[in-house]
Amino acid sequence: MAERETWATRAGFILAAVGSAVGLGNVWRFPYQVGEFGGAAFLVVYLALIAVIGFPVILVEFTVGRYTDRNPVGALKQIGTGSWQRIGWVFVLAGFVILSYYSVIAGWVLQYTVYGLQGNYAADGAAQFGATTGGMTSVLTHAIFMAAVIAVVGFGIRRGIEFSVKLMVPAIIILLVGLAVYAGTLSSAGEAYAYYLSPDLGTIAANWTDILPAAAAQAFFTLSLGMGVMITYASYLGEDRNLAKDAVIIVGLDTAIAFTVGLVAFPVLFSGDLAVADIVAIGDGPGFIFIALSQAFSNIPFGSVLGAVFFGTVTIAALSSAISIMEVVVSYLIDERDVDRVPATLLLGTAIFLVGAPVAYDGSLSWLTVYDELANNILLILGALLLSIYIGWVQTDIGLEELGKGIRNLGGWGTAWIWALRVPVVVTLVVILGLNAIGAYEAISGILG
Repeated sequence: MAERETWATRAGFILAAVGSAVGLGNVWRFPYQVGEFGGAAFLVVYLALIAVIGFPVILVEFTVGRYTDRNPVGALKQIGTGSWQRIGWVFVLAGFVILSYYSVIAGWVLQYTVYGLQGNYAADGAAQFGATTGGMTSVLTHAIFMAAVIAVVGFGIRRGIEFSVKLMVPAIIILLVGLAVYAGTLSSAGEAYAYYLSPDLGTIAANWTDILPAAAAQAFFTLSLGMGVMITYASYLGEDRNLAKDAVIIVGLDTAIAFTVGLVAFPVLFSGDLAVADIVAIGDGPGFIFIALSQAFSNIPFGSVLGAVFFGTVTIAALSSAISIMEVVVSYLIDERDVDRVPATLLLGTAIFLVGAPVAYDGSLSWLTVYDELANNILLILGALLLSIYIGWVQTDIGLEELGKGIRNLGGWGTAWIWALRVPVVVTLVVILGLNAIGAYEAISGILG
């Protein structure tokens, strides 16, 4: 077996983790859910869950990955006992399914970048979206995006993933900041900021059963938790890294970028003659960025240029995130089946493309809803819950030992982390999983029935 790859630099690891976290979740999901669930009310709950749930769980994945030097399946085989050894498959399955439809949506983003370059955003955004999302053109853009993912991952950790994220992540940040500055000059920016940044606590109290699971799913999706990315990326780390410090940087940067997306999206929407009610009525996540935003771009100064830059930025973000998910499933074949990187990447990339093909061809988005409900709302939360229970209650010593490496004096912080896993994390994830299961059942039953 060839020697296992590692990150060349600490910056490479951090940028790769940030690149994984900064993807379609920050743009496809975040602004729409802010609009659907009460504006700043959703933002408050989302930020709270990032701190209370997201940060402890990312440390779990980091410690497991670095301790074992393995992918999620191999990691749990190494430290798990009995049925706990099977937890890793939840992560790999979640990543596989998510990437299959993630690539489809990224292909649509690529097409909307082209629309902007052509000055072709339609006043009727719904009609343009319908013409984009089904048929062979959608399958083709899905194939183009997956080919790009395969190419980057095929080059390996240092020459592929690390090299690419060192270019992509700074570009994403610079472009988003520039867009946010421009959006702040639009006519309705003040009204948009008031909606986005002024929470109504009464809205949270009245709608917490809807806001809580949506915010949790968003937190996990945007941080790439529950799909094994952070386990896999941490498995390429050295023992001298301070995992807690790296986690703070990664979570902080991802949250700041998600917040900045809102500073871009809502001024554009409010200035593009779309009220909040109109935004929410347009549809789900894909409808938000592809219908509402593109329609708004058609109504603001320099809208085509702004739209091309925006969707181009989203394309880069989607690629940086997709390569991380791809690495999870590829690392399984490399670690556990001793398959070389290039054939492993080609084989799994082709399989993921084929699984996503029905989503790409189906203009009704029914397949997308089924995949997303099962993978994002069930598998992500389930994987994180099981791993948090295992490290928090069963293999506590492994978690504390690994977290302590690179930290001179862990002190009471380690105990606080373990108890955070045992009580608030586990209890909250159980509640969220139950609410999500009900929602997924209703959504899928509505499609099938």
